[in-house]
Amino acid sequence: MRTLFVLIAAAIAGALTLYGFAPYRFYGLLPLSLAALAQLVQRNPQLAFRTGYVWGVAAYTSNFNWIYHSLHDVAGLPALLAAPLLLLLPAYLAIWPGLACWLTTRIDQRPWVRWLLAFPALWELGEWLRSWVMTGFPWGAIGYSQVTESPLSGFIPIGGVHLASWLVALTAGALVLVASGSRLQRLSAVVGIILLWSAGFWLQSLSWTTPTGKPYRVALAQGDIPQAIKWDPATFEETLKIYYQQVASTRAEVMILPETALPVFLDDLPSGYLTMIAGDAQRKNMALATGIPRRTNDGRGYLNAVVTLTDAAQPYYAKDHLVPFGEFIPLPALIGWIYQYMNMPLSGFSRGGANLAPLLLAGHRIAFNICYEDSFGEELIGPAAQAGVLANVSNLAWFGKSVAMSQHLQLSQARALETGRFMLRATNTGMTAIIRPDGEIASVAAPFTQQVLEGMVQDYQGLTPYMQCGNLPVIAGCIALVLLAIGLGAWQRWQSSRPPEAAA
Repeated sequence: MRTLFVLIAAAIAGALTLYGFAPYRFYGLLPLSLAALAQLVQRNPQLAFRTGYVWGVAAYTSNFNWIYHSLHDVAGLPALLAAPLLLLLPAYLAIWPGLACWLTTRIDQRPWVRWLLAFPALWELGEWLRSWVMTGFPWGAIGYSQVTESPLSGFIPIGGVHLASWLVALTAGALVLVASGSRLQRLSAVVGIILLWSAGFWLQSLSWTTPTGKPYRVALAQGDIPQAIKWDPATFEETLKIYYQQVASTRAEVMILPETALPVFLDDLPSGYLTMIAGDAQRKNMALATGIPRRTNDGRGYLNAVVTLTDAAQPYYAKDHLVPFGEFIPLPALIGWIYQYMNMPLSGFSRGGANLAPLLLAGHRIAFNICYEDSFGEELIGPAAQAGVLANVSNLAWFGKSVAMSQHLQLSQARALETGRFMLRATNTGMTAIIRPDGEIASVAAPFTQQVLEGMVQDYQGLTPYMQCGNLPVIAGCIALVLLAIGLGAWQRWQSSRPPEAAA
């Protein structure tokens, strides 16, 4: 009965993390949820892995419930297959919290070593590992809950979201000491939390990059094309008409259309339409870029690309970090049969190549990324350093009216903070937005509407500390803390094993 109670409590604490992220943004829930998990582990160390694992399954299922909608409602996968697949990703991701909790209890018995040294470092190392193992899935890292609203967001330009994740786990560890430590430990933990979060407030006032050039107007198209008809030949002309009308009615220096806005290969786009839409933009001196599939140069594959239509050379950016099971099929011999039950066109994209140069639009260097790519902060550092503005094009119609759109917006806010640059988001159904270099949302279009979001932006130059060092300092620091905790634990065990006369 005690085991059941512990696991139920862990599941509740994990499920509540949904409200710590966008659109709810109760950022204080994450350190409280982790503190509750740590307290359960502290009192029941024999259940450490199971407790952490159950917390993880509940947390990731709660946060990624939109996977079911994507598989069943949009892709058409039968419910008997979609429901188990919904649990597959959380079942894998939960391994990392489980390991963090289990290793924490094995390193040292002393609470301050466990919860201030071992636990925060192990938790962050787990989040870092899941951001690249098997192509990575960093969405839902606890640091994202601290974007803009929390004082800890002041640390993101210094060490990225991974630093914020470590600080959330450190705060949770300190709360464990507040709840169950000695009097000195409680006082020290309270003082430490106050100093840490106050430092975040101060860091929020700093600017790491500087504006350059004059502000200019941008326009971000939102076509609101339902995924169920996006690739339907019967609605193809209507889709082209919607985006042409949006371009024709807009005046800006730069206009961006969403991911695969034009649902046809670039070389299959009617030449008359290309001449018409590009010509209209050129007459207004407006640079126009759109998301559109593009065949590879050798003709053997195809790319998820952003192409500059108003440049005769049609320079492009192509997505490099593809979504497993969505944009490419891992282990096709093993799982390829599932796709016969789904309506998922173009699920075999080729990679575009790393560190593609920013696109030059109306004299402004804009570093593009496509949809899921803005989950990977370190991968955007190189392009961002060469650009004045970042831009993300996405098609989130796959996830319907779920929290996925708001969560994705929060990812883009983190990238703006990490790089100290404006982030432009052009999406099919939402959230189309302009995000300032401090991560705050300057303007956002109402989701599920056809509109063009316009606003003024400015190029920025310079490198934030995160852009200069990436994730290395945080990861190296966490490894050092784990080794220190292991050393302290070994020393304590050696001391306790010595005979009394030897100790004397």
